[in-house]
Formats: sequence, structure tokens, C-alpha cells
Amino acid sequence: MSLFDLKGRVAIVTGGNGGIGLGMARGLAAAGAAIVVVGRNEDKNKAAVKELKKLGADVSSQIVDVTKESAAKKMVKDAVKKHGRVDILVNNAGMNIRKQPEEYTEAEWHQVIDTNLTSAFLCSRAVYEAMKKVGGGKIINIGSMMSIFGASFTTPYAASKGGMVQMTRAFACAWAKDNIQVNAVLPGWIDTDLTRRARQQVKGLHERVLGRTPAGRWGTPDDHAGIAVFLGGPASDFVTGTAIPVDGGYSVQG
Repeated sequence: MSLFDLKGRVAIVTGGNGGIGLGMARGLAAAGAAIVVVGRNEDKNKAAVKELKKLGADVSSQIVDVTKESAAKKMVKDAVKKHGRVDILVNNAGMNIRKQPEEYTEAEWHQVIDTNLTSAFLCSRAVYEAMKKVGGGKIINIGSMMSIFGASFTTPYAASKGGMVQMTRAFACAWAKDNIQVNAVLPGWIDTDLTRRARQQVKGLHERVLGRTPAGRWGTPDDHAGIAVFLGGPASDFVTGTAIPVDGGYSVQG
């Protein structure tokens, strides 16, 4: 088998109907994987399915509340029923609320933490037995530059994304015996709906990002297609517990 051949493999991508999730789904589909698009917006799910089918992929979609354990378990059960197995999980579902720390309500804190971090825990745990059954698997957790840096307007988001990296390492240690590799991707500043809102809310953000990024541009969702294929396939069989920036050099610029 080619190191980057995903034919016969099945990938669940949460938040897979747009942004980085869809960019990763495109990469996985182009490499031959069947895709389960998980998202809350049915119209966006349908559009993503239509697009991925043009790449020749076997694609289905589900509407799932990934913050609920029962829903995460049903998501995996339905994926196995539809496609026969699950080999790859991309934990990409996420959100942000931008405020100063003293301005958050307790409900807002829990909303961000549960959407970004608890969901990844529940989905990973839900898929564990299915991956063991087929002899192993790949879990790709989506972190952030806020896994590394702090910012005054991202307290719960940064906490969730820092937690994502440490959870990745814990899962990697626990499940290596089962041939399940667990890694994190740390996107830089990527041009998505989420960051477009950030540019509206944070004055001067666009200029600061361009000034600090050696590549001299914002990233695109498709910049994450390659890392998804690498971490989702045989090429990364001896890579686990890592947190890989995909950021145009943002995190190494002095």
C-alpha cells in the first residue's frame, strides 16, 4: 500500500461541512477515503457531500450534537452501519466567543469548552472500540495557535485548545498498544468564517497576522488537506502524540 493511499478507509470529520474540516475532508477524499461529514447545518452538510462526491468519494452526512455522549456513540454506530468501519476521526468541531476574561458568563465558558474539548473527548472515546475492531486507527485533533499563545480575548477558547494538545498526548500514550495514533494539528490564522468574524471584532488583526507570518498570507482550509492525509494514513504509523503547526511559520517568527 502507498504511504498516502486511503482507499478502503473511512473517516468521520466533525465540523466537516466548512472551513478547516472541509479542507481536510477534501484531502482525505482525494486520497480515497470514504467520508462521514458531521455538522449541525443540514444545508451545509448537503453542499459538502455534493462537493466531496465530485472527488469520487463515498460520502454521507450526519447531524450530531457532539457534546452529548449518547449522540457521539450513535454517530459512530451509524457510520459503521453505513460504511462498514471507521479508521479515521477528525475532531474539528469548534467555536469561539471573544470577550475579556471578566466578561464571560459561566454558561459561555461551558459552551466553548464543551464544544471544542469535551466533544473531542466523547467522540474519541466513542470511536475507540470501532478502531480496535479493525486493528487500529488515526485520531486527528484540531488545536490552534491558542494552544501555544495566549490572547486577552480568548480565555475559554485558549483553555480548550491547550487542553486539546494535552488530551492528545494522553490518548496517544493510552492507545498506542491498540495501534491507534493520536495527533493534533495547530492551524495558524486561516481564512474561515470564524476568523472573518475575528477580523471584524479585533482591530488591526489582519495586518498583525500578515506582518508576523513568514509566508506573508493567511492560510486556507485546503492548506490542511495534506496534513490530514499524512496523519490519516500509513505514512504516520510511527507518529503519535505530536502537535504540528500548519501556520505559514507564524509560531516560529521572532
